[in-house]
Amino acid sequence: MDDASTVSATGEQPVLRPASEFTIEELTNAYNQTRVDYIVPMPMNARRLREYIHNYDVDMERSAVATMDGHILGISMLGVRPGRCWCTRLGVLPLKRRRGTGRLLMTDHIQKARELGAECMILEVIKDNMPAYNLFTQLGFRDTRVLLVLRRPPGELKAEIGQYKATFLGPDEVPALLAQRRSVPSWLDETPSLLKAGNLGALRVELANGGRGWMVYQSSIFQLGRLVLQTEAGDPREVARALVHALHREYTIQDTNTENLPVDDPHLPGLLDMGYIESFRRIEMRLDL
Repeated sequence: MDDASTVSATGEQPVLRPASEFTIEELTNAYNQTRVDYIVPMPMNARRLREYIHNYDVDMERSAVATMDGHILGISMLGVRPGRCWCTRLGVLPLKRRRGTGRLLMTDHIQKARELGAECMILEVIKDNMPAYNLFTQLGFRDTRVLLVLRRPPGELKAEIGQYKATFLGPDEVPALLAQRRSVPSWLDETPSLLKAGNLGALRVELANGGRGWMVYQSSIFQLGRLVLQTEAGDPREVARALVHALHREYTIQDTNTENLPVDDPHLPGLLDMGYIESFRRIEMRLDL
């Protein structure tokens, strides 16, 4: 888009201000307004936004809010970890779209990432969100993989499971398990994200046929999530079935929601066997800097 598309009625250009200049409540309200017609709205409250900023290392000085004529047009946040940056929560108010605001926010993030000396920037975009996907592609991002968001409502475990032994582990054993992880996590389920989120538990299973593996998970009163599964021996599908069976025998009333499982993860068939369903898909993208 040309510059004229971003000029207001008074002739002003959009101004980018650090997100740190706004209160959490102001940012929450702006974010929710950008998502009112989104494919997957994912509304926030102030408490959840604070947790989000903490868990995912969001740099509020480098995150940006676009304003014009004293009003917020859009918002985007930048996570920063050694060598990498992550763009998240990019959104523009519906009535302010197609004026170049999203491009302006993304260009600012890319510049800040380069100033930090980051090797790359990554992001996730919901599949079929073509305006956002096209913008990221135009800016040089490329697809890396497809990630699934899965849900399992509470309910009876109907699948037939062979004999296995389950051992639940304490939270102090979680870091050592995550250090052994062979899968490639997304920003949301990297070890720093999980440890900062807290309320983690773990379990091991040993199958009668020699299969074995472990799971790390987050538990709250109403929900389970952040599942990390690893097979140490045997068929990942069978190991996943046993892990999930043990988990939901222990936690019978919680809804389960887990994000960003790669579509080619070998444990996915076992999760589907045990009643997990696909909520939606994300495309992970990367820009080498």
